[in-house]
Amino acid sequence: MKHGDTTITLQREGSPFKGLWVVTVKEMADHMGSIRIRLLFALIGLAAVSAIYSAVQQIRSVVGEDPFVLLHVFTVSQDPLPSFVAFLSFLIPLGAIALGFDAINSEYNRRTLSRVLAQPIYRDAFLMGKFLAGFLTLALTLVVLWLLVIGLALFVLGVPPSAEEIGRSFMFLIAALFYAGVWLTIAMLFSVVFRQPATSALAALGVWLLFAIFWNMLAGLIGQIPSNQMAQLMSQLWFSRISPNTLFAEAMVALLDPTTRSLGPILYSQLEGAMLGTALPFGQSVLLVWPQFTGLIAEVILLFTGTYIIFQRQEIRA
Repeated sequence: MKHGDTTITLQREGSPFKGLWVVTVKEMADHMGSIRIRLLFALIGLAAVSAIYSAVQQIRSVVGEDPFVLLHVFTVSQDPLPSFVAFLSFLIPLGAIALGFDAINSEYNRRTLSRVLAQPIYRDAFLMGKFLAGFLTLALTLVVLWLLVIGLALFVLGVPPSAEEIGRSFMFLIAALFYAGVWLTIAMLFSVVFRQPATSALAALGVWLLFAIFWNMLAGLIGQIPSNQMAQLMSQLWFSRISPNTLFAEAMVALLDPTTRSLGPILYSQLEGAMLGTALPFGQSVLLVWPQFTGLIAEVILLFTGTYIIFQRQEIRA
């Protein structure tokens, strides 16, 4: 920039994400070596294998009759064990909260945050690295479980999965990753807001209980406000879809049950020409759950943005 005879050069000192991968790799190593995380993931793996084995035993009799045998491995349950996806919807939030509830405030308590940020590592890179480390750890765990389901089903049933079954199960895996990302950002948000890890953990678990147990009750109360019956149904549906649990459950139903043709109220006139009970093409099922995918991604972005703003405004003292 020139002003008279004086030339002033403005240079950016570096990318705000300098040191991002250093933080990510270091945090992933800490996660993988943590006894707490190992015990939690061992519990997830044991519960998943038990659910898969019971489902495989139950569907052996219909191997030659059903073209979507692999998808049933995810959804079929046998008393007293729930289905594999039921286990995941319950355990994914717990795993994500365990990874994120002390991501930031533990650095405050150990008085290491000021030392880390004194290095050539920006706050942007530090926060993003923490998130990526937790997200990649969850992704690695879910991919291993997904491969375990396919491998065990192939080994026990002896029926190779079709391309559509692989595609539907893979899209379900992507939905599970975004679902985990929502709970990871919720845990990190409370880790930034509260300085005590116990407080942030309790707050995150409280939100999980709210969405898992009480949110549908609140949606039912909200749905009673409009006088028109269709308006009641739509208001209840849209309010319930604020919950990541609802979005994940709807994505699971549409992807793993090919006969699902709608995720909301449907009129009889909309079913004209449709053969009920027939499988919906894979592409149509993806279009059906695209709003749910968009909702999960939007929640991750909004929650991380709020966490970023609060973290940037906090004072950090040596």
